[in-house]
Amino acid sequence: MIDWLNQTISLSGIITTPLEILGFLTGAICVYLNTRQNVLGWFFGIINAVLYVAVFWQVRLYADVGLQGYYFITSIYGWWLWLYGGKSHDGVVVTSTPVKLYPVFALIFVVVTLSWGFLLGRFTNASLTYADSALTIASLIAQWMMARKYLENWIIWIVADACYTAMYFYKDLHLTAILYFVFLVLAVMGYVQWKRDISAEVQGS
Repeated sequence: MIDWLNQTISLSGIITTPLEILGFLTGAICVYLNTRQNVLGWFFGIINAVLYVAVFWQVRLYADVGLQGYYFITSIYGWWLWLYGGKSHDGVVVTSTPVKLYPVFALIFVVVTLSWGFLLGRFTNASLTYADSALTIASLIAQWMMARKYLENWIIWIVADACYTAMYFYKDLHLTAILYFVFLVLAVMGYVQWKRDISAEVQGS
């Protein structure tokens, strides 16, 4: 079974594996459902995280391996928040990110990116250490913001997904690169949809 998942195949000239294909499908479903604020998106996020641990380990993107573990945990957290969070425990609603969090996010991004990039470069054979680390930390922040339903999570995802698309093409993960381009499009859709929801809530209050 494991050997079959890792078997190299070609799809219209794109070299990939069944494992990467499953990651593509579950990832696309996850993000699409998140743009619709459908709690089942977190279920597919859990499956996607498990699949991509194996994919990224094989190409030595160790920061991304760690990121999938975080996705696994925050998917459970987000699932719970979307169902039972908020003051009335009937789920959180879309809001703008509190301004006081921005300097905290900036400090975390700079310090952890530099530290993690140095450690990966010093003690592992990881590839693209600082670029991978920067995108990883940005994704950590965006994922937590999504779980809290902060609108601006989509802005971070738009930037990160554009960079990830280029990086995965460079690493010959062509199907994953296409997936992150799909994520980029979905992130734009998510921002527009969530922004519309905030406007509707303001008008209805």
